[in-house]
Amino acid sequence: MVPETNSTSRAQVKWSVTMDTGEGPADGVIININDNGAFIRCRKPLRLSETCKLTIKSPDHAIEDVAAEVVWTNIHGPDDDLTPRGMGVRFTGIPEEEGRYLRKLVRGDGSIKEVPEVDLDVTMQMAS
Repeated sequence: MVPETNSTSRAQVKWSVTMDTGEGPADGVIININDNGAFIRCRKPLRLSETCKLTIKSPDHAIEDVAAEVVWTNIHGPDDDLTPRGMGVRFTGIPEEEGRYLRKLVRGDGSIKEVPEVDLDVTMQMAS
């Protein structure tokens, strides 16, 4: 279970994400998200306080150029269903139009919308 660090509820999703890091691009899967941040499951989580740019592949289009900072990581922890390998990120910069789209998508009318999901196993294999 990912520790909740803010009071805004999170939408449970399985969306592909590409992280542009200092060491090049890396792929992962967003497991939960709100307009403040997300938990990204990935094989090689970044270190605490590292920054990256995200491209989030949401249902309708890619949300691009999202600046994020790692605020939680289990880089050395187990990688299982209870504690998947990954990291929590806080969004530090998102283009205004993309931010509105993300808020509408994850908040909507207060209900979680049905959205297409990625195959977590296939995406994780591609990310290795």
